Amino acid sequence: MPRMPPPGTELELLERARRLAGKTLQQLAGNMALPVPTGQKYAKGWIGELMERCLGASAATLPVPDFREIQVELKTLPINRLGKPRESTYVCTVPLNRESFTTWENSVVRKKLARVLWVPVEAAPDIPLARRRIGNAFIWSPDADEERLLRTDWQELMEMISLGELDCLNACFGEALQIRPKAAHAGARTPVSNAAGESASTLPRGFYLRPAFTYCVLQRYGRI
Repeated sequence: MPRMPPPGTELELLERARRLAGKTLQQLAGNMALPVPTGQKYAKGWIGELMERCLGASAATLPVPDFREIQVELKTLPINRLGKPRESTYVCTVPLNRESFTTWENSVVRKKLARVLWVPVEAAPDIPLARRRIGNAFIWSPDADEERLLRTDWQELMEMISLGELDCLNACFGEALQIRPKAAHAGARTPVSNAAGESASTLPRGFYLRPAFTYCVLQRYGRI
């Protein structure tokens, strides 16, 4: 199946993304020779893959920004008819082994969110997947207040994990950044260090941005 080559600059990436505005997922899928899913269960992953092909993302599943050459992450943002995000936005997996713990400055979360191409996508339930349109994309970096908020959440969440309090964590913790289960099925397991430093296993977790945070991002860039 065809795939665009990686963009050489941010401007080239942004121009590619802006050319997609107003087009339906059916139109883009036809250009990329991708079939449109008949159901909604795998729609989000499929939309992400479609955007990667249309825009030339090259990182695949590596813990680096999607556009490695220019260090920009790609995030699709499902929005309702009022232009508000419909769900949390996945950022990356949560490191659960003590050997993987690091500082905020060196964290995958910070690297992923340092520079982001946001691509809004219609997601009202009454609009068939094939007819949903792409919105106006923009490139964002956290301002000082946003980064302070993200850093505070990340540090507090990682401290709870380091103290062996993973089982106490739920989606209520964190003002902008939250931790939620991230697994294809309930039987999935990943290694973890408990409070005593012993090895165990648990359900994989992921870092997610709250819809209220991404809504503020949309407002800052005049997309609401």
